[in-house]
Amino acid sequence: MTDFTYATVLSALHEGAVRRITLNRPDRLNAMNRTLIDDVTRAFDDANADPETRAIVLTGAGKAFCAGDDRQDHVHPASEEEARDLVLAIQRATHAITFGPKPVVGAINGWAVGGGFEWAINCDFPIWAKSARGFFPEVSLNLFVTGGVTALLPALIGLVKAREMLFFGDRYDAATLHEMGLAWSTAPDGDLLNTAHATARRLADLPPLSVRAMKRVLNATATPDLRRAMDLETEATIAGFMDPETTRRLRDF
Repeated sequence: MTDFTYATVLSALHEGAVRRITLNRPDRLNAMNRTLIDDVTRAFDDANADPETRAIVLTGAGKAFCAGDDRQDHVHPASEEEARDLVLAIQRATHAITFGPKPVVGAINGWAVGGGFEWAINCDFPIWAKSARGFFPEVSLNLFVTGGVTALLPALIGLVKAREMLFFGDRYDAATLHEMGLAWSTAPDGDLLNTAHATARRLADLPPLSVRAMKRVLNATATPDLRRAMDLETEATIAGFMDPETTRRLRDF
C-alpha cells in the first residue's frame, strides 16, 4: 500500500482502497499556513493519481478539523502579486478536492473556520462530529471567502441562507448544518472516523468509472458557475488583502 509524505499532512492508504488525508498541525488546531495549503493540494493530486486509492477521507488531527488562517503564522501579502500567489494557492487546494475524480468523505471534527469550513463544504459527503462547529469570519475581517463557496452555498442551502452565513459570520453546530443540508450526516465524536471510513468503503466498492463520471457530471450541472465563482472570489480576496482596513481588522481579531 502506498503512503505519501508531506510536512503538514498525513496520507495513508487503509484497507478497502480508502486513503485518509489528515491535516496534521494539531498544536495549531490545523490552522492554515502556506505549507499546509500547498500540502493539501499535493496530497489530493497524489491521491487522485494513485491507482490503489478509490475513495478519500479528509479529517484533522487532534481537537479541530481546521481553525482557518493561522494568526501566529500569518504573513500579510505585501503586494498584489504576493496576494494573488497566496489566493491562487488556496483555490488550487479546492480544485484538487472538488474537481478531482475520486469521491471525498469529510470527517469534520472540532472547529471548521473560514478556509477550513470551505474544505469541509468541498467534500462530497461531509460527516460532522456532533460537537463540531463552523463559521465564516471573512466579511468581518474585510476579506472574502474562497473555495467556491459563493456558488456551492446557494446551490446547497439557497441564496438567502447563504447570505446569512457569509455576511454575519454566525457560528453553527453540526445539527444545524445537517438540517440546512451542509452536513451529509452527523456522528458521535468517538464514531466519526469509523463512520467516515465505512462510507468511503461503500464508495470504493462501486465501479470507479461510474463514480468518477457521477462526481464530474453532478458538479458540472448542479454548480455550473463554480469555476467562474472561484475566479471572482480570487479577485475579491486580493482586493481585501490590499485594503489597509484589513490590516487593522486582522490585528484586532
